[in-house]
Amino acid sequence: MESTRARKKTAKSRQAGPPCIWMQAGVVRHKPCRIDYHCEACRFDRAMRRIARQNRQLRQEGKMTEGKRSKIVFWKDRLRELPSWKQPCLHHMKGRIDFRTCTHDYQCGNCEFDQYFSDQYTVHAVVQPVDVLDIKSFKIPHGYYLHRGHAWVKIEEESTVRIGLDDFALRLLGPLDRIEAPLMGKELKQDRSDIALSRGTNVARVQSPVSGVVTDINPELREKGNLANQDPYSQGWVMRLHSDSLRQDLKNLMIGEQARVYLDAEIDRLYRVIEQEAGPLAADGGYLGDDIFGNLPQTSWQNLTRIFLHS
Repeated sequence: MESTRARKKTAKSRQAGPPCIWMQAGVVRHKPCRIDYHCEACRFDRAMRRIARQNRQLRQEGKMTEGKRSKIVFWKDRLRELPSWKQPCLHHMKGRIDFRTCTHDYQCGNCEFDQYFSDQYTVHAVVQPVDVLDIKSFKIPHGYYLHRGHAWVKIEEESTVRIGLDDFALRLLGPLDRIEAPLMGKELKQDRSDIALSRGTNVARVQSPVSGVVTDINPELREKGNLANQDPYSQGWVMRLHSDSLRQDLKNLMIGEQARVYLDAEIDRLYRVIEQEAGPLAADGGYLGDDIFGNLPQTSWQNLTRIFLHS
């Protein structure tokens, strides 16, 4: 009986998400991570660091307190209590590499391996998303933030993000001729229609999911917009952005279960729009293909972009 309960608890924990860094370090008993280890955007991480900082100050002043809160220390300090050969590298804790010990006392800024790995991961993590949410055949990878206008955001490092269009928008509008991001150095505002896309004579604009300055663009999309349709979450990225207001902007986006619920509602909404404009779907179960607009000429491009892109 006890083993059955333990198995159910373990399964439930896995579904909730991988273990938070603070949990792995032993500072808290149970805390799953739901934002793919983007600690800089995590309210729990900020709260824990604030408490740990306060406790450190109290200890330095000789003012010891009691209770669970008083035992909270920085996760790095707790790991430093382990023998050096047991101190795990942060990248191992995030599930990105096999076990490797930390050789720089958790001062990642001084670590050549951290710099090398960060460079490689920045390039390849976006190219190969592993875990993907599938909502009625529409997909979005875990760890990607979603804007209501169907642009996605992937945090790469601190205040730098990569941006693209989600599977829903690209299948809705079908193969695009051109996707044009603002020029590098251009300052964007969250919810402003800054990304242009076109198919034939039809033109639409997509809202920027966050504010910031454009640091890089995908030039191939200017001539081959359909690359995004083929691979929306990797090769089809639109631009990179440096955002000083990232933490605030992320509060207006969706991730994980929120994104799943939103996409599910958008798909149901799309079925209703199609039935209103083109009549009931054919008897194939109502499967929505990869070129919804192209296969349903009765539907209006302007109506679809107004409803779903909010443009």
